[in-house]
Amino acid sequence: MSARGLFSYRSYWAERFGVAPFLPTTRAEVDELGWDSCDVVLVTGDAYIDHPSFGMALIGRLLEAHGFRVGILDQPDWRSPDPFRALGRPNLMWGVTGGNMDSMVNRYTSDRRIRRDDAYSPDGAAGLRPDRAVLVYAQRCREAFADVPLVIGGIEASLRRIAHYDYWSDKVRRSVLVDAGADLLVYGNAERAIVEIAHRLAAGTPIDQIRDVRGTAFVGYRAGFHETDSTAVDRPGRVDPMPDPYAMEEARSAAPCSTGGGEPAAERLVALRPRRVDRALQVVRMPSFEQVSSDPVLYAHASRILHLESNPGNARALVQRHERGPGRAPGAEARDVWIQPPPIPLTTAEMDALYELPFARVPHPRHQATKIPAYEMIKFSVTILRGCFGGCSFCSITEHEGRVIQNRSEASILSEIERIRDLTPGFTGVISDLGGPTANMYRMACTSREIEAACRRPSCVYPGICDNLGTDHAPLVALYRKARAIRGVKRVFVASGVRYDLAVRSPEWIRELAQHHTGGYLKIAPEHTEDGPLAHMMKPGIGAYDRFKELFDRYSREAGKEQYLIPYFIAAHPGTTDEDMLSLALWLKRNGFRPDQVQAFLPSPMASATAMYHTGMNPLRSLVARQPVHVVKGLAHRRLHKAFLRYHDPQNWPMLREALRRMGRADLIGSGKHQLVPSWQPAGTATGANDRRDRRSRLQPGVALTQHTGLPPMPHRKPRR
Repeated sequence: MSARGLFSYRSYWAERFGVAPFLPTTRAEVDELGWDSCDVVLVTGDAYIDHPSFGMALIGRLLEAHGFRVGILDQPDWRSPDPFRALGRPNLMWGVTGGNMDSMVNRYTSDRRIRRDDAYSPDGAAGLRPDRAVLVYAQRCREAFADVPLVIGGIEASLRRIAHYDYWSDKVRRSVLVDAGADLLVYGNAERAIVEIAHRLAAGTPIDQIRDVRGTAFVGYRAGFHETDSTAVDRPGRVDPMPDPYAMEEARSAAPCSTGGGEPAAERLVALRPRRVDRALQVVRMPSFEQVSSDPVLYAHASRILHLESNPGNARALVQRHERGPGRAPGAEARDVWIQPPPIPLTTAEMDALYELPFARVPHPRHQATKIPAYEMIKFSVTILRGCFGGCSFCSITEHEGRVIQNRSEASILSEIERIRDLTPGFTGVISDLGGPTANMYRMACTSREIEAACRRPSCVYPGICDNLGTDHAPLVALYRKARAIRGVKRVFVASGVRYDLAVRSPEWIRELAQHHTGGYLKIAPEHTEDGPLAHMMKPGIGAYDRFKELFDRYSREAGKEQYLIPYFIAAHPGTTDEDMLSLALWLKRNGFRPDQVQAFLPSPMASATAMYHTGMNPLRSLVARQPVHVVKGLAHRRLHKAFLRYHDPQNWPMLREALRRMGRADLIGSGKHQLVPSWQPAGTATGANDRRDRRSRLQPGVALTQHTGLPPMPHRKPRR
């Protein structure tokens, strides 16, 4: 895999203005910098914090390094287009994101309750961003300056790049690219794509001619590609009625499992005429939006294809037909969403240069009188890697960042720690985290570049650790030792998630972690104890957790420290039965765990587990056999699964007693050590409190979210739940 160097472009002429102390957020700040206009205006749902952990700051500083004048509209009032005109007309493009966190996940819990705060807002204030922020911001940008190219990105857009199940409206929605009416969508960590787009726009290339950039999606079609039907890539199983490959074109297009729609038969049904075609010139046609909306089999099939075509070394372009979007002229071109292959991962040198850009590492001055919870959490942390090859079915990291680990050099990381020590206000000598998506994947990679480029496995560690995966923790141990030896550094913690099945291969790393980088408690996520749910999560068995705990406890004792693991579990994940949750609850009680905060599965867009939730099928395996997946959907049932995790809460005892009797396990009701809940109820415990709270704060079926967004219902947007 090769790509043009991230910093190899000739700088744009505006480089002469130099580096801004902060990227401007008002017209007055633009004037102070001596600019007459901005080349790029970035719109984000987060408060602007000039720190590399925040996407808009990272992209903004990168574009600045290429000579572009970049302004930021952070949390603009979306009720009018006027705030979107505050910085004037962008010369080159808009860049729109919902923020570091999906705006719907940010505002609603897994039970669809409204959250009381927003960690990315000043003082944690809620309500400063709209629901479906990418759509709302895109609409306002068009209203402000309709002729300016519009590029959307960030995790909210990234995970909605194809037709996807939306948990909050309980339906399949179109690609956000279509609904937003954007010119381009950039997905994943979009540095390569956004830099190339900006330079090509600056060179005078029209936005509708930028169609060959990896990591982007657009509405249209590229000529010169050989189209492969997705059913030739992976069989979805029998769908009635099957299209007859020898039937007339009209009949074949009308069949439910046909994934075509107007292309020549020879192009769509290539399995009938196999021939050798350059993979780089192939495009896989996925089932259309209309098909995946109406057929669960084809939805699960589309999810499976998306994940099969996710390795930058061998992924092909994907195309999916949609109904005509807003503002588009009639015609076939306006109905195809074309998704380019994923971006080539950044090299270590590129990662170093990116994270060494001149970030102020503090919030914008207008936010410095407030506290932004997300910043308070990460201001003394250092990112050492990107990506995750775990492939957990419920997690969006792999879909967003990819499974190829991108590492920073040891020297760059140590240099950033020194900058934190010298420049960050309030530093007391404690680095809060050296990590990333997973703490202990630093410098891990496939031992063969050829195998890595050809691999189509969704995970390198499930069902077991791949023999081709290098799992050496020695570079990470060396980094830890050098980090804590830096003058002025008292402690270096590891707060990112730990992949314990990898960790047990390196007892020396566990020793280092337990004796030097844990502050009494270490959060860890086995997610469940039972094989059924773990198989659907693509997580290791609980035995790996037990081995890790044994080593962690041993090395803690050797250091004379009393330290504990705090395990995290997921309730109501697809593939989880009531019996599974009961077994987990009994395990928690035997081991003395009384979880305070518990999480229920939240079906985020594009995740494999979300496809299970929506379809009742498992896209991790061939769909020909149609193996059903047990799915917990009703609110009462989901609450029961959460109640098993909080078996010690008297509020949950009536529900658990009822469930145990129904399951034939009334023997677990009582005050014995082996029993789960007592037969008595404490005075003053209200059994209906949760129900009343839900009625007040949950989204109700058929209720639109326009009260929060401030937008009138749009013709292309149906009422949401």
